[in-house]
Amino acid sequence: MGRSHTVVYAAAGGGGAGGLTPILMIALLFGVMYFMMIRPQQKRRREAEAMQSALAPGDEVVTIGGLYGTVTGVDDDTVLLEVAPGVQTRYARPAIARVVNQAPRTESTEPVTEDAADAVKE
Repeated sequence: MGRSHTVVYAAAGGGGAGGLTPILMIALLFGVMYFMMIRPQQKRRREAEAMQSALAPGDEVVTIGGLYGTVTGVDDDTVLLEVAPGVQTRYARPAIARVVNQAPRTESTEPVTEDAADAVKE
């Protein structure tokens, strides 16, 4: 009878560090999930928002529904696409999935003066 009590006491006495292990495992699991799933998703969302805010007339885009079109107008919340010659449709900015061909952009945002135009001609 004395022997069974000894085994019970030995098993109960070794649980001091066991309470910390599950907490560390949960923290490690959360850390792995953050770096493998949450952080990359946030990066993709930021890239999509940057692409959608940089849309300009002349860009060829694809919508999330797979429709190809050319941007003809841009508003705060919407984008006007020409999907066929003479056919324009309006889409929400988040509906633009990707830019296929970006229209050439001018580097300078300053208005061209007559002196600068004459210098370019020469």
